[in-house]
Amino acid sequence: MIGNRIEIKLYKLLIENNMTYQELAEKTGLSTRTISTLVNNKMKQVPMIALEKIADEFKIKDIRDLIDFKK
Repeated sequence: MIGNRIEIKLYKLLIENNMTYQELAEKTGLSTRTISTLVNNKMKQVPMIALEKIADEFKIKDIRDLIDFKK
């Protein structure tokens, strides 16, 4: 049993930036399905290119602003 998990903080970023899934999909080239899966933390393997595109869009300098390690 795994006691820790990685959480993608995409929902928070979307709210803070007043952006919809569709808007982020259009700006990053990712599908809305991918955005939804990331927002809901349902993706088992997150493609690095997706994280890079999201980080670029939100001008993230510290990966901890996008990803968190939770117990």
